[in-house]
Amino acid sequence: MRILGYDVGVIESLIFINVAVFLVFSTTQTNFIWAITNLALTPSDVFERPWTLITSMFVHSRGYDHIVFNMFSLYFFGIYLLQLVGEKDILKIYFLGGIVGGLFFVATSLLFGEPDPSQSAVGASGAIFALGAALAIMRPKMTVFLFPIPIPMPLYIAVFGVMVIMSFISLSGQAIAWQAHMGGLLVGIIYGMMFAKKEPLSGHLYGYYNR
Repeated sequence: MRILGYDVGVIESLIFINVAVFLVFSTTQTNFIWAITNLALTPSDVFERPWTLITSMFVHSRGYDHIVFNMFSLYFFGIYLLQLVGEKDILKIYFLGGIVGGLFFVATSLLFGEPDPSQSAVGASGAIFALGAALAIMRPKMTVFLFPIPIPMPLYIAVFGVMVIMSFISLSGQAIAWQAHMGGLLVGIIYGMMFAKKEPLSGHLYGYYNR
């Protein structure tokens, strides 16, 4: 992909799109309300606006912590996984993880009323969980430092332990769409098992908690 005349990799392109959308729609309350109304994933009207399964992946809350943590996670998981599976498959994992995560969110809302079907979800966490899970399956012993826990740990513990647990804990008072995390996690596990025949590589990956 070419951005401003420069060739940019797939991970950098995804980050650029996410950040650009954030900057456009977080500038004013009016812009943000428009984004939530038209681009966020809302279970009650998902059948009328199915495109929101994708557009919601590129919208983040107005606070900087959401976009910053997600983009750091996308970069560090994505750059390493890209070396293992290539651009085509990493895009499949990213978008399928985000879409399946969104479907999990919709399903629990419409079937069980949790969350309320009128509540919307935004963010790339489902897609990023898919990338993290795929990498954890393929390189489980890789050492990571998961922010804000400055303790080295195997990647599989960071993803399937700490990140999953933190998916159910809100640190900022905002609701967390844990269903989207679980959907993305499932996609990542499946893809990781498909590519797991490759020999493990050693190395360090500095990851950030994504919510």
